[in-house]
Amino acid sequence: MRILVTGGAGYVGSVTVEALQEAGHDVVVLDDLSTGHRAAVVEGIALEIGSYGDPEALARLLGERGIEAVLHCAAKSQVPESVADPAKYYRENVAGGVVLLEGLRLAGVRRIVFSSTAAVYGAPERTPITEDQTPAPISPYGETKRTFEEALRWYGGAYGLRSVIFRYFNVAGASRRNGEDHEPETHLIPNVLAAAQSDGELTLFGDDFPTPDGTCIRDYIHVQDLAQAHLLGLEATQAGDERTGPPDGPCTPLLFNLGNGSGFSNREVLSMVERVTGRSIRRRVGPRRPGDPAILIASAERARKELGWRPSHDSLEEMIGSAWEWRLANPNGYA
Repeated sequence: MRILVTGGAGYVGSVTVEALQEAGHDVVVLDDLSTGHRAAVVEGIALEIGSYGDPEALARLLGERGIEAVLHCAAKSQVPESVADPAKYYRENVAGGVVLLEGLRLAGVRRIVFSSTAAVYGAPERTPITEDQTPAPISPYGETKRTFEEALRWYGGAYGLRSVIFRYFNVAGASRRNGEDHEPETHLIPNVLAAAQSDGELTLFGDDFPTPDGTCIRDYIHVQDLAQAHLLGLEATQAGDERTGPPDGPCTPLLFNLGNGSGFSNREVLSMVERVTGRSIRRRVGPRRPGDPAILIASAERARKELGWRPSHDSLEEMIGSAWEWRLANPNGYA
């Protein structure tokens, strides 16, 4: 299958491209390299530098490459930034996303898998979070992801677009080749590892949440397990697969949460990093970040039952261990 991966030079996208290539698919990466890295693109994979929000470039790419399906990983994704600059997030995630959908419609491409986020739930009513909970985003980032999800639903009903949506939680870990390298880095595990590597000081954002130790609790998923879910989602968008609709006619998105079903507090993550690295980490407590809910834990039962997805790297120690190994092998990241 010829697959276009938007954001394929980023963290999640690049590891998924590895998995797609290993599975024998023909992959093209579309990335503007604003947060991705040219060096993260697997050797032998075509890299198109540009934006999915550019209609002319997208039309050319879809036509020339004979794209059959799309994995949409590209997006602006920092919660605090989205609160400070919502216009940027609506422009990129919503307006750009509609350009992508229109490009697919005009090119006759009817298969897409969307990397969404647990941020659409906001502060959830109950945990573990199930897919039937009503979305209630508390940040522009979460709202723009929810808006694109709704666009997929309407495009499916009107144009027969077959889609799978993954709402996943905190991603961690690394493959042997690719790992997490953002600037600025807002995710906890790479920041704790950076502090361990440099003997720097770590800031914990808030210690007054309604949790046992006062810090946020999050569900974590290994990036390679997420990549496998993407493969299963792409398979489910085949025209003959009833899970995403009839061969012709209206289709409804398949929606799945992805996670391990158990959460770890920020302090627990910090302790595990100290155990894995053998280094003591200095820390201070700062104020809460805008848009941060206290607890996010996923129920992935639907993905297990309907997709047959099973995480293979579900221990926090393994996630942190693989990320630490990648950081030691790449002390300056992709630079």
